[in-house]
Amino acid sequence: MAAIALPLSRRTRASASVIPGFGLTLGFTLFGLGLIVLLPLAALLLKAAGTTWEQWGAILGDSRVRSALWLSFGGALAAASINTVFGLLVAWVLVRYPFPGRKLVDAFVDLPFALPTAVAGIALTALYAPNGWLGRVLEPLGIKVAFTPLGVVVAMVFIGLPFVVRTVEPVLQDVDLELEEAAASLGAGRLQTFARVILPAIAPSLLTGFSLALARAVGEYGSVIFIAGNLPGVSEIAPLLIVTRLEQYDYVGATAIAAIMLTISFILLLAVNLLQKWRRARMGG
Repeated sequence: MAAIALPLSRRTRASASVIPGFGLTLGFTLFGLGLIVLLPLAALLLKAAGTTWEQWGAILGDSRVRSALWLSFGGALAAASINTVFGLLVAWVLVRYPFPGRKLVDAFVDLPFALPTAVAGIALTALYAPNGWLGRVLEPLGIKVAFTPLGVVVAMVFIGLPFVVRTVEPVLQDVDLELEEAAASLGAGRLQTFARVILPAIAPSLLTGFSLALARAVGEYGSVIFIAGNLPGVSEIAPLLIVTRLEQYDYVGATAIAAIMLTISFILLLAVNLLQKWRRARMGG
């Protein structure tokens, strides 16, 4: 048994290092990741670690700070949830139904990727302002979008939708249509087929798209500040509050708010990743 185990272990080590220079490329990867991502985050946390308990209490007790954090993360969660539903619908239409102008619609999906955020914010404000094309219609109905928290969510939905569409679309393309036909032949309805055949196959990509849209929305700045109106305690987001504190030379407050955002973002993304891992384990890998 020992004579057999030795060649197997050698083959295992050999198969793990088939790519030439794996150790060197791994070293460069870890170095680049640490230099670009981990080092700035570590510097932020070390800076925040110098904040006294009294300063933390004053920051967390500030209603303006709590309101900005609530709007940033609550709006991001709402926008990511909306994008998960509508992103799936858009991806479904683009994959399953050929129609005239489909390539043009497919190109429009990527527009928020290429559009500068300031341009997106100005466009959304012009559209939803009280004298805008949609604003003048919605305002008499009692629906005010611009300069409200609803406007913040609208901006977050706009910039986050492509992440869900582009994540789900290739997975939908790989779903075998024969599985749907087999389910239909066994008497399953359309809703049952979607819930038991299609949804389990695309659920991991949906969760990935949700987490990407969530992360994008939390960190969004340019498009939001134009349509939000930036009213303290009403429509002010946390990134803007950080910039405001920096302009006031309140580096301690700005660093503390940034550290809070980093911690909450990490917890949310970790929860999504754990949910994906749990689901893969439940589905048998």
